[in-house]
Amino acid sequence: MLAHRLHGIPPTIFSEMSALAMRTGAINLGQGFPDVDGPPSVIARAVKALRSGHNQYAPGIGVPALRQAIARHQQRHYGLDLDPDSEVVVTTGATEGIAAALLGLVDPGDEVVVLEPYYDSYVAMIQMAGGVRRPITLRAPEFRLDVDALRAAVTARTRLMLVNTPHNPTGTVLTRAELQAIADVAIEHDLVVITDEVYEHLVYDEHAHVPLATLPGMFERTLTLSSAGKSYSFTGWKVGWATGPAELVGAVLAAKQWLTFTSGSPLQPAIAHALDAEAEFPRRLAAELAGRRDLLCTGLREVGMEVREPEGTYFATADISALGWPDGMAFCLALPARAGVVAIPSQAFHDDVEAGRHLVRFAFCKEPALIEQGLARLASGDLTA
Repeated sequence: MLAHRLHGIPPTIFSEMSALAMRTGAINLGQGFPDVDGPPSVIARAVKALRSGHNQYAPGIGVPALRQAIARHQQRHYGLDLDPDSEVVVTTGATEGIAAALLGLVDPGDEVVVLEPYYDSYVAMIQMAGGVRRPITLRAPEFRLDVDALRAAVTARTRLMLVNTPHNPTGTVLTRAELQAIADVAIEHDLVVITDEVYEHLVYDEHAHVPLATLPGMFERTLTLSSAGKSYSFTGWKVGWATGPAELVGAVLAAKQWLTFTSGSPLQPAIAHALDAEAEFPRRLAAELAGRRDLLCTGLREVGMEVREPEGTYFATADISALGWPDGMAFCLALPARAGVVAIPSQAFHDDVEAGRHLVRFAFCKEPALIEQGLARLASGDLTA
């Protein structure tokens, strides 16, 4: 009974592995959700909205206060001047932003260049839109952009590029030089670029997030997606946004109105408050996450995995080749019984199966005590095949 547009799209790996964690009582170091909420003042603002009548439909484009706060956020952090009435749309998380953008901009047969490993909704939504994905693989151990491969992937049928930085799951933060290469290709071939920047504030050490829309000649062809879920630790609220030129934002809204139309009416004023009044929270969160990253990476190395230290996001990618497993999926399915821990096999995010065969993603957005407990279980478990 399944529609053809869904053929070959497996259930999301996140649901599968989180259900495994629930069944087995394992520590979930796979799915990326924190175990502590964001700022109390934001929760209080949501409660105030609930109690003061913000419980009916919000405008499909988003409540004015949030759209204005998003515009201020983009100007304050990146110097981008946006019209909140035509160049900002609120979405049900970045996941809906991705869906609406692809449905609004991709026709059947259009090719979409996408970085892999990829967030799995990219594949599903490109297929649902009738597009053809053209993956560019960020290869272990460095996970850097191959500019020659990028140029070779573009054909006469390429419609747009879908770029994720900071990159989930590898933790790569694209450099300005890498972004300039993407911009050069986009301008040369007159392509639209969708950028998924949900981890924009979660970068570490000397690395810096540079929005592609800030590069010369790119604002007019770039649709930028982000959300409050990761930066403010409210992943369950599903409040995201798309910004860019009115024509591209209008394409998102044209599709979004037939998906959710609107959502989270009392949560939108709360996120507006977060962006304006809790601007320091993401910086503090990033500083805390840097320490948790180091804790996790050190522990994974001690149990025999090769780990690339992530530059951003809250995920670390480990290579389990030395442990003797045929692939990461077999390892992750056995891990709850072997060690009481759940992780995510990165091969689920690859077209190039060999490139991701032995890679596994671990999340460090958990409290240090939980990470330490998970590492202790890995250290005492039998991790070899």
